[in-house]
Amino acid sequence: MNASDLMAFEEEVSAAMNAGKIHTPTHLCGGNEAQLIKIFKNVQRDDWVFATYRNHYHALLHGVPQEVVMRQIIQGRSMTPCYPGYRFFTSALVGGCLPIAVGVAAAIKRRHEKNKVWCFVGDMAATTGAFHEAMSYADGHDLPITFVVEDNGLSCDTPTKEVWGRGLSSRLMRYEYVRLRPHLGVAH
Repeated sequence: MNASDLMAFEEEVSAAMNAGKIHTPTHLCGGNEAQLIKIFKNVQRDDWVFATYRNHYHALLHGVPQEVVMRQIIQGRSMTPCYPGYRFFTSALVGGCLPIAVGVAAAIKRRHEKNKVWCFVGDMAATTGAFHEAMSYADGHDLPITFVVEDNGLSCDTPTKEVWGRGLSSRLMRYEYVRLRPHLGVAH
């Protein structure tokens, strides 16, 4: 998928929301297409991807068919889709995927498998104790996991730049982007 495909998908979701076809909270993506496309060039099909409640792009880039993702969104599972057959999991809880992603990475290492885990979190989750514990455990046990912090400068709608710490791990990828859509909803 390219950036235009991703943006067109979110426009379709936005139109469905405006038409009243979606009755649950739905967090739309936007503004980070280029960064995610670049990152997903390194994600292999047999890798595991753990994402946040803003996950549509991640699912699509990891190979989940558009119609499958759209069906989950329409059915009210935009923030919590899980596609085990695609090795794709999410959580609506801030940092909720962190311990599960670390556990999967530990299992991969114990089984001497070649795949790895990609765990995407927002900048708010990256300030939590759970994030630092997950990174510390992964570092201490040399686990096959990369943490990607999607930094739009906001914790929901509150600026978070001042809460970032120093000394980021070598297992951490971080990119910044300007959010195109509100925290929740379809307003432009």
